[in-house]
Amino acid sequence: MKRTAATQYVVTRPLYSEEAFAEEHEKVYRQRKTILDHIKQYFTWDAKRAKNAALSLLPIIGWVKIYQIKQWLLGDIVSGISTGLVAVLQGLAYCLLASLPVRYGLFSAFFPVIIYFFLGTSRHISVGPFPVLCLMIGSVVTRLVPDGGLAMNITGLEGLTIDEQRVVVASSVTFLAGIIQLAMGVLQVGFVVMYLSDTLVSGFTTAAAIHILVSQLKFVLGLQVPGISGPLSIIYTLEIIFNKITSTNVCDVVIALVIMVVVFIVKELNDRYKSKLPVPIPIEVIMTVIACGVSYAFDFRARYGINTVGDIPEGYETPMAPNLHIIQLTAGDAVPMAIVGFAVAFSVAKVYSVKHDYTIDGNQELIAFGVSNIFGASFRSFAASTALSRSAVQESTGGKTQVAGLLSAIIVMIVTLSVGFLLDPLPTSVLGAVVIVNLKGMLMQFREVPYLWRRDKPDCVVWLGTCILSIFLGLDLGLAAGLGVELISVVLRTQFPRCSVLVNIKGTDIYKDRKDYTNIYDPEGVMIFRIPSPIFFANIEFFRTKLVEALGFNPLRVLRKRNKAVRRIRKLLKKGELQWTSTGFLNTSFKPIKESEDESNMEELDLPTDFKDLPARIDWNAELPVNLSVPPVEIHSLILDFAAVSFLDISALTGLKTLLRELIRVEVDVYIVACDSYILEKLHDCSFFDDEVQPSMFFLTLHDAMLHILEKHPESTEKKSDHDMIITTVTVHNPRVSLRSRDKNAPEPETKF
Repeated sequence: MKRTAATQYVVTRPLYSEEAFAEEHEKVYRQRKTILDHIKQYFTWDAKRAKNAALSLLPIIGWVKIYQIKQWLLGDIVSGISTGLVAVLQGLAYCLLASLPVRYGLFSAFFPVIIYFFLGTSRHISVGPFPVLCLMIGSVVTRLVPDGGLAMNITGLEGLTIDEQRVVVASSVTFLAGIIQLAMGVLQVGFVVMYLSDTLVSGFTTAAAIHILVSQLKFVLGLQVPGISGPLSIIYTLEIIFNKITSTNVCDVVIALVIMVVVFIVKELNDRYKSKLPVPIPIEVIMTVIACGVSYAFDFRARYGINTVGDIPEGYETPMAPNLHIIQLTAGDAVPMAIVGFAVAFSVAKVYSVKHDYTIDGNQELIAFGVSNIFGASFRSFAASTALSRSAVQESTGGKTQVAGLLSAIIVMIVTLSVGFLLDPLPTSVLGAVVIVNLKGMLMQFREVPYLWRRDKPDCVVWLGTCILSIFLGLDLGLAAGLGVELISVVLRTQFPRCSVLVNIKGTDIYKDRKDYTNIYDPEGVMIFRIPSPIFFANIEFFRTKLVEALGFNPLRVLRKRNKAVRRIRKLLKKGELQWTSTGFLNTSFKPIKESEDESNMEELDLPTDFKDLPARIDWNAELPVNLSVPPVEIHSLILDFAAVSFLDISALTGLKTLLRELIRVEVDVYIVACDSYILEKLHDCSFFDDEVQPSMFFLTLHDAMLHILEKHPESTEKKSDHDMIITTVTVHNPRVSLRSRDKNAPEPETKF
């Protein structure tokens, strides 16, 4: 493709080292705040800050003031009703994942929504049960209260039925998760979700979808399968299901298959024609009503022995306090629940905030979900987050604010208070089928694996590792293990970066990887080495190894060889077995000169080569006396490109200084370019510089350092035509605009290529 003519202008400036630039251009030195200054500022309040804090803690104040009743209210009403119907059904269905009576799913679709209405910053997410969280709660519930009764003595659960005990467990762990979220929000540590990458979350939710699928098989097949938690629980559950497969209730299977097929087809039609439909067809609600009516009319429970939802008591229960003993037992489970619940909700909220052009506050979201879960747990609901499908309904049906969420909570409240008895004949296989159909989005994430493998294999390993570990170890341990895999991948990528040797692209001031281009200018005796990552204790040795490989020699080994050779030459001169002539050293002994094996005073071998008492300075590239072998050093200048080095720790500073000294002592000039000013300040503060390692080796750009080297070593360019291939003055001209110069007496610039 032919390059179009570019606008041209003239640039002329001297070569700049960091020292020269600092002398010519005065720098503004800013006083950095100390930790004490930050603490003082944090606890200093005024009227403006108090007002901002109030608006931050109650985001409802911000959007209520701009609420457009005529434009938004109708959309919020339609959205609230549609979302409320979906929330009722999902509350009932997802409650099965938590191993709780279905009525408590309605509680979880009501109480958290009320609090989030006042405290949440997202205007579009639908707060309530989330299948992954429900499954995590279910694993805790079945571990502490299995089907046979309490697995251990827990204070405060005496005299309660199994269902009541499970509700107390779920509410207590939800309360603790809310406390953790609230504490994270108050301490402003919402950034922790950044460590849960999209790849990790995708692998984790895919594994959760598989767990959910297996957990719903017992409802679809009509089998009595005890709840199992812990590592390999999915294997044990499948084993029990296969052992009981002959006891499958055919009626449950038929109902579930019909529901899944119809719901799947209509959902696909909703997606395909969503631009033409005013609202998505609430097929789950429609099929649930039909299944409930058919089950009641033909008395499926008595005729075919299927399991139904059963009696749903009307109204709400009195508030309860969390069980402290359960909180102690479930502290390790509450942490991943708090993080996963917030991470999923925040990622969904972020999508809609970008789409509708408003901001969300991660720390305030933590506070909102924390208070929502604390308040909800007091009324026996379980941990809330958001479900993508439910939030999609709220947004796609015209919802503009959380008024739609409030109306959906009112719909749930109406069902809880007065309509719940109508759900008595509803087969549980219907709820299981609805849950399985809604797993499509999470299960389809398997399609990401081939893409990740082609584009980024470490990310693919994180996805597969998180998914596999979460499947077999359980969601809590799997999340921790997946996070470990992710951190290891990050460490490995920073510990073993892709270093490269750069060369100049002819006729430009651009430098690229030598392996990627052919039209290059590579002066003899000069090497440019690029480090594309921070340098710290874990990768300083890798950096040294890669640099030694690129150089073709080990500077420390060369230095020691040279010092050994000098030591041997000095001894031979003293004995008279070696003489200095105008042509070099002359061996006057008939014996061959053997390299010294004297290992005494090894520390002296690492010092700069001392030519004292020698008749002349040794040219190491010339011919040496017989049998004195010193590895050749074919370069005279090394440029280290620090443009991508964001920080150096103390270990790296020590290792870097040692390496620079070794190179300087073998007569290699080292230049460091594009170094961040923060790193330069740190080098000065840490007394990095001395008589050997000096600030003068730092240059502003690669091109400055290269031109400096070519001036210092003109022999590096064998031919004048080669030298002309590197740009020394940039001349650019715009024919439509006259050129201006701050120096009116400046000479006309010249272009050389």
